[in-house]
Amino acid sequence: MKTQDFSTIGNISASPAQNKPEDEAKDFLPLFGTDYIELYVGNARQAAHYYKAAFGFQDLAYAGIETGLKDRCSYVLEQGKIKLVLTAPLKQDGEIAEHLRKHGDGVKVIALRVEDAYTAFEETVKRGAVPCLLPETITDIHGKVRRSGIHTYGDTIHLFIDRSFYHGAFLPGYERYQSDYHPYPTGLRYIDHVEGNVEAGAMNRWATFYEKTLGFSAHPGLDGSEEFSKRDAIVSTVVSNDTGIIKFPLNEPSKGKSKSQVEEYLDFYGGAGCQHVALSTDDIIYTVSEMKRRGVEFIKVPDGYYDKISERIGDIKEDTEELKKLGIMLDRDKDGYLLQIFTKPVEDRPTLFFEVIQRKGARSFGRGNFQALLKSIKIEQARRGSL
Repeated sequence: MKTQDFSTIGNISASPAQNKPEDEAKDFLPLFGTDYIELYVGNARQAAHYYKAAFGFQDLAYAGIETGLKDRCSYVLEQGKIKLVLTAPLKQDGEIAEHLRKHGDGVKVIALRVEDAYTAFEETVKRGAVPCLLPETITDIHGKVRRSGIHTYGDTIHLFIDRSFYHGAFLPGYERYQSDYHPYPTGLRYIDHVEGNVEAGAMNRWATFYEKTLGFSAHPGLDGSEEFSKRDAIVSTVVSNDTGIIKFPLNEPSKGKSKSQVEEYLDFYGGAGCQHVALSTDDIIYTVSEMKRRGVEFIKVPDGYYDKISERIGDIKEDTEELKKLGIMLDRDKDGYLLQIFTKPVEDRPTLFFEVIQRKGARSFGRGNFQALLKSIKIEQARRGSL
């Protein structure tokens, strides 16, 4: 699938996000979850091996020269409800090769499951979205998939996928693929959220985009007036659909005393893009233990983080000493608590990383951990000379 250029269509206001009018508050775009995340990578075969060995993903499907493609190859992996597509170019020119030259390995597609991809396209485009893929129906012996797509921040796109009438492994054009290497899963279940970094001054524009175009609601994240946000130069918000199934935190750099990890990301990625993908688990101790054993590196929690942790979080079911040993952080909101940990960047550029999260009722994103997380990130940035 090649995205199409419709860059002259649509115009999203750069004004701050505001409450939606009553007639736009209805869920005109029902979303049933994240269908898949597609990464453009330099070597899809090697990347697939890494995500299988380190994260516990399993083979699902493949498309490439053997299936009739001439410009790319893609390996599709799955674990729980998560589908990860790893796509590499087969030639030195073209969209994928150019994307890699500019950004390095990173997320290109955030695909969303919808009831009707044609209606999703019509509703979002008439509200100002810029198309990247006109509605189409693709078929093979296993049925049909209807899809369409729009641009979002940077070179990232959203595809709308309706696979109600498809029974194949992944999509038409892909064949089921199983290698002889089958590492055991690590307990990852579904995509909790996808976080994006945008240019300075652009966050309100993109919050407005999601409110107006996809019918999302915006929720305050880290306010630039807060002391640690001032110091560490980050402002954020969260946009989500009405059911909360789809959640997109957004960050932008602001003026601060040091260079933030958002600004570092923008410098190395070459613009706005997906900063991290949060993967949910029902047993974070098992999942993180397995991932560490397989070589995944995580951000180290600052010394003293677990001092008086019970006073801050309250009663939890997990063994605090085990959490401390693994470096898993905790936070609590009015609905419950959560456990989370962040990998170091999985690419040579300090850009894309992953979060592992387990929710015990909490609906927030670990706001209480932000200062500790930033301290850890600052240590890594100092090693890279990025401050």
